[in-house]
Amino acid sequence: MSSTSSTEILQTLSNAIQQVAESASPSVVSISSDGGNGTGIVWDEDGHIVTAYHVVRRLNEVQVTAGGQTLTAKVVGKDRTSDIALLKADTKLQPIKRGDSESLKVGQFVLALANAFGPSASATSGIITGVKRNIGGWWGVQIDEAIVTDARVNPGYSGGPLVDPSGKMVGMNVALISSRGIAIPVSKVSQAVQRIVSGAPTGRAYLGIVSNPVQLPEQATRIPGVKQEYGLVVLSVEPGSPADKAGLMLGDVLLGLGNNNIESFGDLTSQLSQDIVGKATKLKVLRAGKLEELTVSPITAPESD
Repeated sequence: MSSTSSTEILQTLSNAIQQVAESASPSVVSISSDGGNGTGIVWDEDGHIVTAYHVVRRLNEVQVTAGGQTLTAKVVGKDRTSDIALLKADTKLQPIKRGDSESLKVGQFVLALANAFGPSASATSGIITGVKRNIGGWWGVQIDEAIVTDARVNPGYSGGPLVDPSGKMVGMNVALISSRGIAIPVSKVSQAVQRIVSGAPTGRAYLGIVSNPVQLPEQATRIPGVKQEYGLVVLSVEPGSPADKAGLMLGDVLLGLGNNNIESFGDLTSQLSQDIVGKATKLKVLRAGKLEELTVSPITAPESD
């Protein structure tokens, strides 16, 4: 391969990446507040903007810079436990094109875009290194089916889009953990936006326990009805919480919620959806070598920072 052809290939690749960034950049806005700067994504032509909850936290309005103009945007809804917030600016903006986060594959090229400090968007690039990962632990957040990339999510990138090679949003960047970018799939963002706009409750269901994964002893796996090797041992129960009212005790090992086995934090948090709030739900518990069944009625997780 000649040096000329190599240069042409690299130039073509460079131009293609530049075009992807340019196509999505008009929909990437800057958000500034007392808590610092972050990024937002124009969701629709009516002025709705999505960002990460931790960018706005308890604020009711923020300053948004888009297309050279600075606007005041109201915070119209939040889902703290999923790290998603929805803003509304009284102007028409260019919405981002949305892609398919369900068909993403490891190795796929992506760009992470941000516009925390203006006047124009910045970008980092990488590949998808993991899909459908349940990741949680910071700010009380749990990200279901997270997208993991090696595109560096620098300070200010939170709330910005992760886009595919066609410039379509496939996720919203929210964190950098162990040198890996973490993004919420666009499908999950869309679900949260729909709940907020419709006035439906947001946030996860809450039991009121602190627990830790534990491997069951061999004799426990032979108990009739036990069909797993791991569970969550209960380390504490908040007084007056749904778990307390259900009779869950220190030392119990949680094996199931509803009709689903619980073997990890991810299993539990993925089942604690808003759909089970206020509903009598079965808890399968291993207590003193015996399988017990309790009934819990979860509440919406309290908002706290």
